[in-house]
Amino acid sequence: MCRRLFLFVLALTFVSSSYAGVNDTQSNGTKPGPTQKPNFVFIMTDDQDLQLNSMQYMPNVLDLIAKEGTTYQNHFCTVSQCCPSRVSLLTGKLAHNTNVTDIVPPYGGYPKFVQQGLNNNYLPVWLQQAGYNTYYTGKLMNAHSTANWNNPFPAGWNGTAFLIDPGTYNYYNATFQSNRDPPVSTPDQYNTDQVAQNALNMLDQAHAAGVPFFLGVAPIAPHCQTIFNPTTPIPGFLPPIPATRHQNLFPGAKIPRSPNFNPNVPSGASWITHLPQLNTTEIDYFDNFYRLRLQALQAVDEMIPTIINRLRQYGLLDNTYIIYTTDNGYHMGNHRMQPGKYCAYEEDVNIPFYIRGPGVPRGKTVDFVTTHTDIAPTLFQLAGIPLRSDFDGSPMPVTDNAQQQRRDAPTHDHTMVEYWGTGGFEGAFGLQGVNGSFTQFLNNTYKSMRIVTDKYNLQYTVWCTNEHELYDMTRDPSQMNNLLGPTASVNATPLAWPLNRPLIQVQPRLDAMLMVLKSCKADQCTQPWKVLHPDGNVNNLVDALDADYDAFYAGQPKVGFEKCALGYLIGSEGPQTPNYYGTNMAAWT
Repeated sequence: MCRRLFLFVLALTFVSSSYAGVNDTQSNGTKPGPTQKPNFVFIMTDDQDLQLNSMQYMPNVLDLIAKEGTTYQNHFCTVSQCCPSRVSLLTGKLAHNTNVTDIVPPYGGYPKFVQQGLNNNYLPVWLQQAGYNTYYTGKLMNAHSTANWNNPFPAGWNGTAFLIDPGTYNYYNATFQSNRDPPVSTPDQYNTDQVAQNALNMLDQAHAAGVPFFLGVAPIAPHCQTIFNPTTPIPGFLPPIPATRHQNLFPGAKIPRSPNFNPNVPSGASWITHLPQLNTTEIDYFDNFYRLRLQALQAVDEMIPTIINRLRQYGLLDNTYIIYTTDNGYHMGNHRMQPGKYCAYEEDVNIPFYIRGPGVPRGKTVDFVTTHTDIAPTLFQLAGIPLRSDFDGSPMPVTDNAQQQRRDAPTHDHTMVEYWGTGGFEGAFGLQGVNGSFTQFLNNTYKSMRIVTDKYNLQYTVWCTNEHELYDMTRDPSQMNNLLGPTASVNATPLAWPLNRPLIQVQPRLDAMLMVLKSCKADQCTQPWKVLHPDGNVNNLVDALDADYDAFYAGQPKVGFEKCALGYLIGSEGPQTPNYYGTNMAAWT
């Protein structure tokens, strides 16, 4: 309580007096008419963790968005890397369908986004077609740079102030490119404060235009300060730099010492199992790194009341959905890893998601599985726009009625997580490669999925090394006991009811589901069991575990890899299509 009170007072110190009254629980905005389309303010940070408790240091987000709206505690990114995750969010498609799978060419970045034809076929373009004005400030995606900022311009925006490389991650002296103007660097201004001011300016423009709007606000915090070395394409990653007014906050804060923090026994799979235990010097450095991340987030937290008060000032608050999330998560010391992301573990993929707005229940926390591919469909539904048939995601249950419908028919209980390429470390101890580049691990390609219900909670992963992981997340939320590790017995029955069958029966079901998800399109991604069982008799893992299907699942092709490729190369990814129940009944009886 003391910490939250201190942060609130500190925030007010730096908020203009014209934004007073932010704690009023009743909005004084004009209530929308019955046919008025809603507005959207979408705030997305960069590399923000949920599992390491960063949200507990952001009282404005918690008080003004979470308490005034709904928290989605099982929200996941579908790829734990900036650019692929952002493209999936903006298109409603999984990365294997956008084929933007990295942060730089040839497999990712803004040039790949354009090459794939996505610049004319993503969220702002669609919203403009539906009558919205669209605005964006901050980071759009990686490799959007001083070399290609106008070749072509990002399509679909009425007003922009993009952070662009190589100045995107400079907390001071960032490079912004606004509308059609050339890029400009601002050495004396703090990056996040500029993004916040840009957001307010765009709200002014949106109000003056008098039509429904979408505003994207994407500060870089708490991403590392990134130093681009001109002699190598691999940048160096150092701790973020907080605003001067936030330096030295939270002197006692430390990374949570969860069971997977620097464990005595190696954990995980692939290259992770070979990591040495961290020493005291490294851990002390990580804790300081962690505090710098929390400090860097304070300027983001200060932004929240200014945006809300500007909406209130214009009478727009009651008809505006405000969303807060991040592109992917972050680990620090978990499973002995240096700071970074890129993995399928909970620290990297379970991320913050909060929404407030018309019809959103207040002060509620829900456990529905939702993903970044669901965001575009959700905005479509809230805006009254017909859903696209090629969305891989589906609308999130935002209203009470939608949430009750999801509870009554809980078939969307899973998410796909995928990654291609290298894993890397950040921070001083990750900078151990040639020319100060960060350490990389080539065998980090994998396919993974999470299944979360009120009866069971699992993670299943197949690595490009063809190693497997299975975690019972109810009993083992820190993912320390791999049920498919080298010493595991396939005849064991480690899972509780209703999954209490031997692993030799459970794994083939999980593998078949992952086989569908790893190359799914559209409705296949939300209804994988319908692909496997077109007759509709199987809707979840429990249904699939019926002994009548044992032979069917034993005969399924297995998820596997021919090699650890750096991008989405289908020839490297083994079988692509599962068997369908009922297509050859004699084979299963």
